[in-house]
Amino acid sequence: MQLGMIGLGRMGGNIVRRLIAGGTHGAVVYDRNPEAVAALAAAGATGSASLADLVAELAPPRAVWVMLPAGEATEAAIRALAGLMQGGDTIIDGGNTFWQDDIRRAAELKANGIHYVDVGTSGGVWGLARGYCMMIGGETAIVDRLDPIFATLAPGHGDIPRTPGREGRDPRVERGYLHAGPAGAGHFVKMVHNGIEYGLMQAYAEGFDILRNAGGETLPPQHRFQLDLPDIAEVWRRGSVIPSWLLDLTAAALANSPVLDQYSGFVEDSGEGRWTVNAAIDEAVPAEVLTAALYARFRSRRDHTFAEKILSAMRAGFGGHNEPPAAADKSAP
Repeated sequence: MQLGMIGLGRMGGNIVRRLIAGGTHGAVVYDRNPEAVAALAAAGATGSASLADLVAELAPPRAVWVMLPAGEATEAAIRALAGLMQGGDTIIDGGNTFWQDDIRRAAELKANGIHYVDVGTSGGVWGLARGYCMMIGGETAIVDRLDPIFATLAPGHGDIPRTPGREGRDPRVERGYLHAGPAGAGHFVKMVHNGIEYGLMQAYAEGFDILRNAGGETLPPQHRFQLDLPDIAEVWRRGSVIPSWLLDLTAAALANSPVLDQYSGFVEDSGEGRWTVNAAIDEAVPAEVLTAALYARFRSRRDHTFAEKILSAMRAGFGGHNEPPAAADKSAP
């Protein structure tokens, strides 16, 4: 299959590379940065100089994946594509868009016969090697037609044991991708995924902060421990009940720098945590942990602790998220 890709940043570029590596798909790419286009063209994609060129290079029915920051950048790209594409074509948004925007876009595009698919995409900068876990919203027939693309991008079965009792259920789920429902459902599921991510990260961060301060001078001498955090993180990865990829990233960061000097502890949030809390409010669902984790990120921008350095290390590990330049100044005494 052919796929057009708009946005060749940390994830968009690697999605194209994984697709090409699959050996059965072609990719046409566009980015405002000509160097990014040239790099993907050298890897086997077809480069384009404009959105119009990209659309012209694709055979109908076209599928174009937009991998840009949520908000106006994505809105502008989809508006432009809507004027260039034709009935039967599909626009895919693989970024972290607010799910209600998906519902609106799908209705607007449907008037012109253009299909819309939202793909909540998890995998970060490691997706090229590990594959991408995808939560997909859209019409069943269109999602099924695009299945070869999703199957190539997904992690596959890997070495994860099968869950007992899943016989007869959608086999795609066990390969790492899910058709969650109509337009908006994919990004809704990904939104809650990221809200949970906030809570998991906060739990690890607070736990390691407690361990680090176990030798504090405010404690009675007989109650003090000088603990080796890199070794604790490593042993927890091996046979404990709290392993995860987030813990793997934490262990790697601590092994490299036990005090995490390279992080200020200024922790951004990219929106999904807020949207998850708002959804919980709309549904009258108590979400104490996820809400507290979001508020902890707000607090980190005023008062940094070792816990926030752990959070920054995990964000850098899975998504390549760098602290803003101003963070160093705000963390200075």
